[in-house]
Amino acid sequence: MTKEIRISVRALVEYVYSSGSIDARFRSQTSFVDGTRIHQKIQKNYGEFDQKEVYLSASIPFENLTFIIDGRCDGLLFIDDTVIVDEIKSFSQPLEQIDEAGYPVHWAQAKLYAYIFASHQKLEKISVQLTYVHVETEEKRYVKKQFTFLELESFVFEVIRGYVPYAKLQHDHQLKRNQSIKNLQFPFQSYRKGQRKLMGAVYKTMIEGKNLFAKAPTGIGKTVSTIFPSVKAIGDGQLSRIFYLTAKTITRTTAEEAFTRMCSTGLHIKTVTITAKEKVCFKDETICQPEICEYANGYYDRINNGMLDILTNENLMNREVIEDYARKHSICPFEFSIDLAYTVDAVICDYNYIFDPRVSLKRMVEEQKRSTILLVDEAHNLADRGREMFSASLNKDIFLQLKKEYKQIHKEVFRLASEINAWFLSLRKQQGEPNQFVIQDFDERLMELLNQFVDAAEPVLVSGNGSSSTLLDVYFAVQKFLKINELVDEHYVIYGEKNNHDLTIKLFCMDPSLLLKQMGKGFRSKVFFSATLSPLSYFQDILGGEEEDYLLAVPSPYSEGQVDVYIQPISTRYGDRELSKTAIAAMLNALITSRPGNYLTFFPSYHYLLSVYEEFKQLSQHTATLVQATGMTEAEREEFLESFQPNQKNALLGFAVQGGIFSEGVDLVGNRLNGVVVVGVGLPQLCYERNLIKDHFTAQGKNGFEYAYVYPGMNKVLQAGGRLIRSEYDHGTIVLVDDRFLKNPYKSLLPQEWRNYTIINNSI
Repeated sequence: MTKEIRISVRALVEYVYSSGSIDARFRSQTSFVDGTRIHQKIQKNYGEFDQKEVYLSASIPFENLTFIIDGRCDGLLFIDDTVIVDEIKSFSQPLEQIDEAGYPVHWAQAKLYAYIFASHQKLEKISVQLTYVHVETEEKRYVKKQFTFLELESFVFEVIRGYVPYAKLQHDHQLKRNQSIKNLQFPFQSYRKGQRKLMGAVYKTMIEGKNLFAKAPTGIGKTVSTIFPSVKAIGDGQLSRIFYLTAKTITRTTAEEAFTRMCSTGLHIKTVTITAKEKVCFKDETICQPEICEYANGYYDRINNGMLDILTNENLMNREVIEDYARKHSICPFEFSIDLAYTVDAVICDYNYIFDPRVSLKRMVEEQKRSTILLVDEAHNLADRGREMFSASLNKDIFLQLKKEYKQIHKEVFRLASEINAWFLSLRKQQGEPNQFVIQDFDERLMELLNQFVDAAEPVLVSGNGSSSTLLDVYFAVQKFLKINELVDEHYVIYGEKNNHDLTIKLFCMDPSLLLKQMGKGFRSKVFFSATLSPLSYFQDILGGEEEDYLLAVPSPYSEGQVDVYIQPISTRYGDRELSKTAIAAMLNALITSRPGNYLTFFPSYHYLLSVYEEFKQLSQHTATLVQATGMTEAEREEFLESFQPNQKNALLGFAVQGGIFSEGVDLVGNRLNGVVVVGVGLPQLCYERNLIKDHFTAQGKNGFEYAYVYPGMNKVLQAGGRLIRSEYDHGTIVLVDDRFLKNPYKSLLPQEWRNYTIINNSI
């Protein structure tokens, strides 16, 4: 039977054709909004009988394979007796920097469309046109050629010939993968309570093409419970790809371990883990320019051999594996992982590769999205991460520094830096006394200057003549600001903040729900899950959910008898912290005296932590203590956690910060951790931004204080307390220190298994 290979025109071209250096590819990209706007504007000027966004498909036999090649052609123009295939490309750099003859990768894409159309219409010849458009000036350049059908046919077969080795490799892998999934059993001897319910909900959600918000308790195995049914769906032909999205390195490791375990029981699947560019870069300084980095220079000349090599010999491609093959083939490890992401069955990566409009995997076409599931782990983190991704800021001092640095180096960069610095000075004078202020009428003059700055800076950075790290940093900051400015709507506020002589302006996304929804649009299903996705209605709202989404709260599999919960009803409000430290220190001393073991204590601030720590050391000088330090290295973090060993003779008390590195994703199973103390209800510090969020949601008729403060705060409490019970065999003590835990809404947000608490008076 003839093997059938389905491939889009764009994917085929991108595999076979070099598109220049990494740096050139980055610079030529325009935002999705810009690209769509340009395409639509050009297409509006088409003639009455011209066609736009034409779907084309062809079945092409080649070497015992049948290639089904399809895609959407930008335009078909009919002028007299001539047919012209129009391929539109938008660019941000000046058009004079574009090759007058056009780029081979663009010609290849257009010629493939021309061949498909000519073969259907039995045309002996057809014209192909590349339309280059500058996104700001909308200046156009046309490059046109005419080809015979025989020329196009010869070209297409040559392209396919270059793709065949990879196509055969992928086809054989998919046959082996699907057979292994058919035989795959759950990789553990038994199911934990709640696992079947979560797995069933994930599969049902995916089959129906909906979204799921799942609150599932710590310790039931959420990672494998979401991955296993998704893998089964690939074998059933319902999915083609899984994206496992995380916010932290430790949860990426958990996902890798889940795939490794399934592979040990017979699964044949290919996965890739994407590591941040700054972490994986082989160079001391991350500058992706071919003149500086040998791994970027000629990347596309070597990438196909690297891809074939790693895909032939590896299945689970984590950071170490990718680095080994990247060094072997002298290619950038980060770009290597990105290219692999389009070819494998499962991708483990940070949220931003899907949700951040500046760095998302834009080469995924709609058909690929429709067969892809997003598994969003620790989804409680996504709201604030979304605000971060969709916000941008600029400050005056960076332009003042640039002005000084480029006075004698580059006239235009100096002029624009001076004018932008002057704009900031003028705004500062206009605002008078308040250090923080909302900007109601945003001056578009700034945007004009910033666009001019980008145009002036790009040639300097490309040539390397006069470029500096300062210019590069400012260039990227301005680019982000310009891109985020395109998104600003009623979910945003623009505000300024004075800091001594400096002034910062910020495009602040108060409500990320709409943009998270837009960036996740088109995927088959999205599963948002966490042990602390509470209340579910809040997360459904803030993460861009819809009314028809499924909500699931998996009951805790653990009995109330596994944890003793105490509440010390004292005030930990900011003004009362000095008065409370003695009582908290005394409680800690009583706790480890009456119940010796390993304990973690979480505080709302580092200053509060230190003040209680000093008080405690005066009461119990001989108790072993650990204190979370600021800026701890990975080795220091590991050393901190390794100190929590089971069945130690002496008590150990660790002091850490709520919402910090030790309050999430830390597994101290069994007697490695005997108790957790959470000081305060976790409310974010009162600040200008949080108050803006509060006012925004209040104006919508919602409880703004709960959206801005209570829900994010209590999430930190639940995460910290969740460090304790990690399996059905764990037992321990939780102490909640704050009188507000006895009142709603805080009391109502406590897990059911924490509600049989004892109020502390003098002893535990």
